[in-house]
Amino acid sequence: MSAPEAGPWERRFDAALGFAASVILFLLMIVTFVDVVGRYVFNHPLRGAFEGTELMLLVLIFAGLPLVSHADEHVTMDFIDHMVGPGARKVIAALAQLVCAATLLGLAWLIWLKAGKIAAYGDTTDVLKIVLAPFVYFMAAMIGLSGLIHAWRIFRPGRLSAGGPTT
Repeated sequence: MSAPEAGPWERRFDAALGFAASVILFLLMIVTFVDVVGRYVFNHPLRGAFEGTELMLLVLIFAGLPLVSHADEHVTMDFIDHMVGPGARKVIAALAQLVCAATLLGLAWLIWLKAGKIAAYGDTTDVLKIVLAPFVYFMAAMIGLSGLIHAWRIFRPGRLSAGGPTT
């Protein structure tokens, strides 16, 4: 049985996050290029390039997490799938999605609390003085969104899988 076609909001969601990730990856390439050329050709590196790269990588990784969760493309091990029937595979897949959802939502909550502390301290980057709290809130939001996607996948008929399509 094949999985149903993605709905319009799912396609827009994937497109928006995919576009954001593409833009950030492009900006990462530009910053790295300018920094390398500036450093080795003009002996003048791009000020704050390391900090910018770190923050863009953070955004890139955490913007991609909901995409991976939505596509159900996390790394999985299927070493017992061939030993159990289709019904047991669905139960295992539901439990895996439940564990992922609970873990990610708990982690999002803890990171949200940490973001509040970072905001209260007024933490910034060393060179460019970029405020860090919005980035940590973004991390928490993307992890929380991924957790909600895993919770949603438990109840979405025909789409539940553990690393691949169910049969």
